[in-house]
Amino acid sequence: MARILAISNQKGGVGKTTTAINLGAALALAGRRVLMVDADPQGNASSGLGCDRDDITMGLYDILLGFRDLESVLQPTTVEGLDLVPATRDLLGADVELVDEERREYRLKKALADADEAYDDILIDCPPSLSLLTVNALTAADAVLIPLQAEFYAMEGLGELLRTIQAVKRGLNPRLSREGLLITMHDARNNLCKEVETQARSLFGDEVFATVIPRNVRLGEAPSYGRSILEYDRRSTGAVAYQALADELLRRRARA
Repeated sequence: MARILAISNQKGGVGKTTTAINLGAALALAGRRVLMVDADPQGNASSGLGCDRDDITMGLYDILLGFRDLESVLQPTTVEGLDLVPATRDLLGADVELVDEERREYRLKKALADADEAYDDILIDCPPSLSLLTVNALTAADAVLIPLQAEFYAMEGLGELLRTIQAVKRGLNPRLSREGLLITMHDARNNLCKEVETQARSLFGDEVFATVIPRNVRLGEAPSYGRSILEYDRRSTGAVAYQALADELLRRRARA
């Protein structure tokens, strides 16, 4: 049975898509069968995994609106064991088109039921907003991973996201849990970064992953080549960090 993980933070630029792409690649390279669902209309996870959006004619939008089944929109990636449900440009209008639909919050959950036996892990890259697409992701997910940028406004908006998670848990998905918080874009030489990390660990304790994702130029370069960091530069500090994150995630699950 697949474990479904939503990667969410309504604050943009926190390393959400970078985490989705590279955690997915790290899990696949560890021998797991992984499905990436690009639920962000910007489509950065799709392009970051080498999928040219100008060539995509079907994707998550078609599944949510009932035009296609999951298998018909799957795209392979350059990482063996990692498949993709891409985001087409039509996804921009999905929130509006779904608003009057029956059981609109459960569309993604229903679609992913077809993938339950085919994959070990399903990662959903959520939009940087608390939209109906995000609610669909949280309703489908077993848990939420929250990237937290090591900067001054890191905690801004986090309370709203946590309240949304609790509301979805109460009303739509009782099994939903928090997988944890991940410190991203961390610079060990920067006192502010260290303060943000200390504050997060003080507030959330063991929910914060021991693995910290550093600021790394190679991490920023990889998506422009349509590659994960593990393909682009496996020896970089970014690649080592995401491999460590995948290992820590699997260890946590084993203990649980």
